[in-house]
Amino acid sequence: MSSTGPSESPAAQGATLDASALEARRRGNTRLALICTGVFAGMVGLAFASVPLYQAFCQVTGFDGTVRRAEAAPTQVLDKTLKIRFDTNVRDLPWTFRAEQVSQDLKIGETGLTFFEVTNTSDAPIMGRAVYNVVPEAAGPYFRKLECFCFSDQTIGPGETVKFPMVYFVDPEYAQDFETRNKPEITLSYTYYPSSADAAPVQSAHAPGDPAASALGGS
Repeated sequence: MSSTGPSESPAAQGATLDASALEARRRGNTRLALICTGVFAGMVGLAFASVPLYQAFCQVTGFDGTVRRAEAAPTQVLDKTLKIRFDTNVRDLPWTFRAEQVSQDLKIGETGLTFFEVTNTSDAPIMGRAVYNVVPEAAGPYFRKLECFCFSDQTIGPGETVKFPMVYFVDPEYAQDFETRNKPEITLSYTYYPSSADAAPVQSAHAPGDPAASALGGS
């Protein structure tokens, strides 16, 4: 005579199902936590990477009023004159910073030259970096610089005064763009900030072309 063991009670079956459900939920929560951690880490990395990428993007495109670099001056000079104003600022540095000229009148396509003067009023060498933009912002793609001290670290000695040149032009396409063609003025604004770059200290900064810069191996 054959016999079968007692079958599981409904309560036992329910307990087994509850344990399986809890285990599945635990695995799901663990997977979700790992995904969230990965997304957060990616966002943090992107935030750090976006600063230099954004800066490079602005320099190439002129976006957000950022002045663009140029390799050569245009061959066309228009019979239309703009007033270029120069604005200088310092943030958290014991420096004085000024433009030798408050403004210049320049024809569109003509190459302009102006000088800026920086003095370290402290008793220690300090490294700073200048950033810049133009107003109106739509002029950013057309205001081009051939030589500039911007976006590079400058170490100035205690009590030292340094002059920096800037060579620039306004691209003739400025006169064709409906957002800029009726704008008779452009303001170029510079701001010096403390530099956080981990670079070897330099005894002093010199303007490009200065014989002292050549002696130090500068350019």
